[in-house]
Amino acid sequence: MITLAPTGVPVPGRVVELVMDAIPESIRQEIYDAEDAKREVLSFRPLAADEDRADREDALGRLARANKTLAAYNPRFMVRGAR
Repeated sequence: MITLAPTGVPVPGRVVELVMDAIPESIRQEIYDAEDAKREVLSFRPLAADEDRADREDALGRLARANKTLAAYNPRFMVRGAR
């Protein structure tokens, strides 16, 4: 049997706004913080200078803290993709 991977479907902006309105403010802030930390983690080169490594570890810590809060609310809210 051949199975196809589901394709992503774009979500209209208004639907995103309605969903975000249903989420508590503290959880919304954690979502934004996790996305910012993920973006920051991905901006650093892994084998760069010691300062970059320290900054990357700090961003990974912020991402982990935000993900812990998000997972407690709903595990599907966790931000993935930063290694």
